[in-house]
Amino acid sequence: MKILSIESSCDETAAAVVEDGRKVLSSIVATQVEEHKLYGGVVPEIASRRHAEAISGVVNEALQQADVTLDDIDAIAVTYAPGLIGALLVGVNFAKGLSLAKNIPLVPTHHLRSHIASNYIAHPQLKPPFLCLVVSGGHSHIVLVEDYTKMKIIGKTRDDAAGEAFDKAARTMGMPYPGGIHLDRIAEGGNPEAFKLPFPKVDNAPYDFSFSGLKTAVINLIHNAKQKGEELSVEDVSASFRNAVVKCLTTNLMKAAQETGSKTIVIAGGVSANALLRRNLQKLCDENGLVLYMPPKELCGDNAAMVGSQGYYEYLSGHTAQQDLNAYATKSIEEG
Repeated sequence: MKILSIESSCDETAAAVVEDGRKVLSSIVATQVEEHKLYGGVVPEIASRRHAEAISGVVNEALQQADVTLDDIDAIAVTYAPGLIGALLVGVNFAKGLSLAKNIPLVPTHHLRSHIASNYIAHPQLKPPFLCLVVSGGHSHIVLVEDYTKMKIIGKTRDDAAGEAFDKAARTMGMPYPGGIHLDRIAEGGNPEAFKLPFPKVDNAPYDFSFSGLKTAVINLIHNAKQKGEELSVEDVSASFRNAVVKCLTTNLMKAAQETGSKTIVIAGGVSANALLRRNLQKLCDENGLVLYMPPKELCGDNAAMVGSQGYYEYLSGHTAQQDLNAYATKSIEEG
């Protein structure tokens, strides 16, 4: 079964053709990073306009690279939530047009479910159930994946997402957008114990995260040093902050794995590319006899191949939509 998939939730216009949920026949991504870098972050209005300009060409290129036409496509999967509403609407409306014109089933697909599905592409042997840490610029969840389309959030951030905290700390240190990637690279040369930063906990919610205080602590550290005319090592600040965030993520994930009896651990989302997170989690899983699956770095960011993978399982579960399909800026992964 061949699925044409479309992704436009943020600042990447992407399309792919995926066969049977696991085999990627093509994957095209048109990024807007260089344009948004001028503003220090994603400008929603610009993102929407660029999606509208790029989407037709990106979809055509995905079909050509896969050596198929729309007549060969069995379903169209599209990211419909969560994300920037204007950006999402470009992808959703384009998919609805194709679905109507060619009478092809339309499959609404949740962005975070798709991130989890990136691991199905990379690891053909991976099947639910498993415990997944989904970490990105907008979300930080611990999700119990009971089946391909049945998920339960058992831990989440109460304020900032991990990726958002990385980006804001990086921006305070003068790093360009997207800051989290630059911070991760610079942190490799620093001392993770150079600065003592808080370890936030949420009362009566052992798996939940809180990153706003940690983010504020590192921003205050930088600002106070500037006011005193002191020069801090960017490498050491980056390494200390990265270490603190990763410690929060891994501590809660390991606690959840132990208490739920999960033996298979998965990570997904943009922050799953973080070098320290990958190293530390691999070490912890090895020490505790757990199996860890991580997406390759090229599948950590937004792409349409992951949408095609999850869309396949959504289709098999009967999750299709009609022409009244809408986009949603927020929607729980449990609702799908």
